[in-house]
Amino acid sequence: MLALASASYAQSVGYEEALRAAVGDQPQVRAREQQLDARRQVADAADELPDPRLYAGIQNLPVTGPAAFELDRQLPTQVQVGVEQLIPNLAERHARAGIAAADIDFATAQLANARYMARLGAGKAWIALAYSQQALNVADDALGQIGQLVPLARSAVAAGSARPGESLEVRRAVLDVEDVRTRLEADREAAQAMLARYISVQEPAATGSVPPTNVDVERLRATLKHNPEIILAVAQVRQAEARADLARSDKRPDFGVNLSYGRRDPAFGDVVSVMGSITLPIFAGRRQNPRIAAAEADAFAAQSIQADRLRELEAQFEGDLAAWRSAHRQWERATEELLPLARSRAELERASFAAGRAELLDVIEAIKALALLQIEILEREEATVEAAANLRLTYREHDL
Repeated sequence: MLALASASYAQSVGYEEALRAAVGDQPQVRAREQQLDARRQVADAADELPDPRLYAGIQNLPVTGPAAFELDRQLPTQVQVGVEQLIPNLAERHARAGIAAADIDFATAQLANARYMARLGAGKAWIALAYSQQALNVADDALGQIGQLVPLARSAVAAGSARPGESLEVRRAVLDVEDVRTRLEADREAAQAMLARYISVQEPAATGSVPPTNVDVERLRATLKHNPEIILAVAQVRQAEARADLARSDKRPDFGVNLSYGRRDPAFGDVVSVMGSITLPIFAGRRQNPRIAAAEADAFAAQSIQADRLRELEAQFEGDLAAWRSAHRQWERATEELLPLARSRAELERASFAAGRAELLDVIEAIKALALLQIEILEREEATVEAAANLRLTYREHDL
């Protein structure tokens, strides 16, 4: 009854549906989307001129002598109001626009990487849930078959045709399968919790067909340079190069324009002043050059990190490929060789028992052994499917 009640609250989710939902429901993905939108908003103002400065004050006010603190006694004294506009050099403005564009590229790469990680996590969780459900069905079926034979064992003991100890062995076989079922229930609950993290569904139930076990190795290998993690590393290189361009722009002069109006005593008349300014990037060896060298070193480091990340990804791909091949071989070997033997044994023991040539305990042991082998084969199949899905999701995410 508890199992039926929990199943009634479960929401069925297919594999492809889980992958799509992971991209839309994951908070980390939404956070990256907001960060990308913020970078795009900032980029519009990246190469704009800085705000003008308004200033006001009193110039040349005497503080001693007969005209002390009087605004209208001396010619130079005036109340002045002015506006000043700084004009950075064009290279600096272009560099700031380049940094904004590089930040957008980086935020875009982070969003793609977040979607990639969400799909990868949801895919693995769904596969684990699907196979834990199948394994639970196998365990329940075995318990049902053994349960049908328990009354026969009790009758045989009561009739004296079987030893009393055989009933204990039957109970032990039941406990062995129940222990396995308890472990499988924990695996299912853990998989449900992990899948719910990505798709916001309480107590999901995996339905539909599992993803295929085959992969296109050469196609996957050809996509390594376009992996989301490599794209993220490329975006970091662009950021570092844009900052190096900004550092180099410091060696070019900036400009400034100053316009002011001075109000004086009417006897002297008001005045207007227009001034221009230019920065002098002298002593570059102690000022600009060290910053340029540091920024260029950061850019070179980012390029080296990108190259190293590609090598790491290539090695990871070969390792994942080897894991998939190994899991596939083990699963095929168990399916083609071990499973037929276990099924034949169970059938033969049933036939022998019906003919009176085998003990009931032998039949129960054969049922238990077959169930445990089927669960083991499901685990091997799960490892194969997960390895194949991991290859497709990890190394083809940009195509999806």
